[in-house]
Amino acid sequence: MTPPIPTRLPHPGAYHVRVTIADLKTPAVLIERPRLLANISRMQAAADDAGVTLRPHAKTHKSPLVAAMQIEAGAAGICCAKLGEAEVFANAGMTDIRVPYPLQPSHAGRVLALQARTRLSFVVDHIDVARGWSQAMTAVGSLVEVLVKIDVGFHRCGISSSPIDAVPFLREVASMKGLRLAGILSHAGHAYHAKSDAELAALATEERDLMAAIASAARGDGIAIGEVSAGATPPARHSLRVARGTFTEYRPGNYAYYDRTMVGLGAATRDDCALTVLATVVSTPTADRLVLDCGSKTLAADGARGFAPAPGYGDIYRGLAPTAGEEPDPHLRVERLSEEHATVHVNPGGTPLKPGDRVRVLPNHACVVSNLVDEAWLVDGLDVVSALPIAARGRVQ
Repeated sequence: MTPPIPTRLPHPGAYHVRVTIADLKTPAVLIERPRLLANISRMQAAADDAGVTLRPHAKTHKSPLVAAMQIEAGAAGICCAKLGEAEVFANAGMTDIRVPYPLQPSHAGRVLALQARTRLSFVVDHIDVARGWSQAMTAVGSLVEVLVKIDVGFHRCGISSSPIDAVPFLREVASMKGLRLAGILSHAGHAYHAKSDAELAALATEERDLMAAIASAARGDGIAIGEVSAGATPPARHSLRVARGTFTEYRPGNYAYYDRTMVGLGAATRDDCALTVLATVVSTPTADRLVLDCGSKTLAADGARGFAPAPGYGDIYRGLAPTAGEEPDPHLRVERLSEEHATVHVNPGGTPLKPGDRVRVLPNHACVVSNLVDEAWLVDGLDVVSALPIAARGRVQ
């Protein structure tokens, strides 16, 4: 039997000998505990103020320990990207898991096994897939909870956002044996490409209006739409402001850690960013170039997005403990990544950094970084609080 999740991790004083960042091998992923807890609290308060249930997406941290912090703060459940992630979190004791992903009926055995341990729901956006799930569930006399994914502008998964098209689809799914239609769900992923705060606000309002129109039309047709679910971190501040009366739940993920992209999109300040990568200078071949030991296998190769150009693969901080108002070194830019090397351009004027020195790097995309390591380190200033296992990393099936 899986032991219960410890919801409170030890403080630095719990160690007999003080453990600091200087004791860690590099590259190492650091999670600043005060910032993590503040981010969790702030988003929960915003959802509560909006009268919306918060269901964090665990794909960012992939850690049952962090999910437990979110549940303890008031979240009703979690989201997982794939069934493999859901299995990890169910094993850890999570009792309400949503997979906002179009699962195939070939996974019916895994879904049934999960339902024995947790409340599980997922999305459908194709009528043949919905029929397949209906057949799979009725064949074993079971029932599964589904939501219909609505495409509100990202043009990835989802059915048409036109009520004329959506209502017949919803009606047919609602009539299928073995399925319980819980509601509708959207993801405004195109918000990551917004060019201004005004555009983000407009996207949030547009998503709300599209989902409200579909829910109203469906209910008018006699279809029970219990949940109207949305979620993305970039527009969260705007979406929650306009949520009341339409959205019943919100599913942000990146907010737990934030990253360089979220700073660029105005969703966070640098003081909010909880995840950085501790790295060591391993080479200084020329005056205008140095090399860190955190390549694409640690930082990932995602580019940053935001309202203004953000070249490179991360911001470099020379201080090992974050401070309020701290700015990255303006003379250093991570310009190229190899698998194990981060090549840094040094602007004229040089840098005092030499081989053996350590820095912290704020990555462009925190979610991918979590998936690249077996464990991160929960830290408080220079003190290491605890290892933070990334239990669901690599669970992409």
